[in-house]
Amino acid sequence: MQGRCCGVGKKTGHTVKVVTTPNSTNERLALYQQLLAAGGTDIDVFQIDVIWPGILGNHFIDLSNAANGAENDHFPAIVENNTFKGQLVAMPWFTDAGVLYYRKDLLEKYGEKPPATWQQLTSSAEKIQAGEREAGNDKMWGFVWQGRAYEGLTCDALEWISSYNGGTVVDEDGKITINNDKAKEALTQAASWVNTISPPGVLNYAEEEARGVFQSGNAVFMRNWPYAWSLGNSGDSPVKGKIGVVALPKGGEDGSHAGTLGGWQLAVSKYSKHPDLAADLVMHLTSREEQKRRAIVGSYNPTVASLYTDEDVLNANPFFGNLYDTFANGTPRPSTATGARYNQVSNAFWNATHNVLSGKEDADTALSGLKSN
Repeated sequence: MQGRCCGVGKKTGHTVKVVTTPNSTNERLALYQQLLAAGGTDIDVFQIDVIWPGILGNHFIDLSNAANGAENDHFPAIVENNTFKGQLVAMPWFTDAGVLYYRKDLLEKYGEKPPATWQQLTSSAEKIQAGEREAGNDKMWGFVWQGRAYEGLTCDALEWISSYNGGTVVDEDGKITINNDKAKEALTQAASWVNTISPPGVLNYAEEEARGVFQSGNAVFMRNWPYAWSLGNSGDSPVKGKIGVVALPKGGEDGSHAGTLGGWQLAVSKYSKHPDLAADLVMHLTSREEQKRRAIVGSYNPTVASLYTDEDVLNANPFFGNLYDTFANGTPRPSTATGARYNQVSNAFWNATHNVLSGKEDADTALSGLKSN
């Protein structure tokens, strides 16, 4: 199994070896494609991104028999996402959607409320950043996010564009729809943050770089995934107990809240020497009991809907209940419509977005060029 540690299964006595892989999703996918194309038998279970069933599905077994109906306890949209050519090629392990973290103490200090729109976020960030710098913290920034040219920027940019009702990059019929005025407005707004409320270095930030700045106490707002909640409230965190979480802002009063759908699934390789044992492991790890444990200890969002009303889960993660709709109805990336070409589409999109953020191109030029590719 792919992962980050080793252990012995207490339930069955079987040993599970967990193999370390790159943190970068792009590098991890390339490694998986290499291993699976070679028909390698060393890895039985793969942890796959929500956008990979259409890319890797031919290499995985159908888990329908092993699930025996258990998939009906999970969010239907994710189960559908994991169904490739009529086969359940992966079980949902945990889901994700982008959310907005904020410093409760700083908003209260400056008389600000959690922002409902990106314009309100910009104004609050400017105000608090200026006040904190004047008070002596010259490292304070208003807003940190993921600006590196990689899949994380595709997620952020889709949220901005969707919040402005600018649609998606490609629609369900495969038609390129990104070259529109709402999308241009969203990217232009985001570009205005760089080196004003966001550090210049944000253009090379992934999730952990953003979290590092926020958790050290040097940012007012942060866009990230739910995993950052438990880390931000860990015993040695400078911002423990000072963090709030809300849905990401709308693109104006007529916009909408949008959090890109993320999350990870578990799949069994067709080339495994132990497919039945591997499938049994997948069913254990994706079970309600295990998802509840991971939600409590690590803020991993369950894919089992009933856990969003579980008292123990909500005590550990109070925002799960309020943001249920965000997690259950996340903004999808166009991976289904583009299939095996998704990486090519996403790569072109994040590079065009990065060109706008870095000032190399304006939004009109970048998106017009994207449409012609």
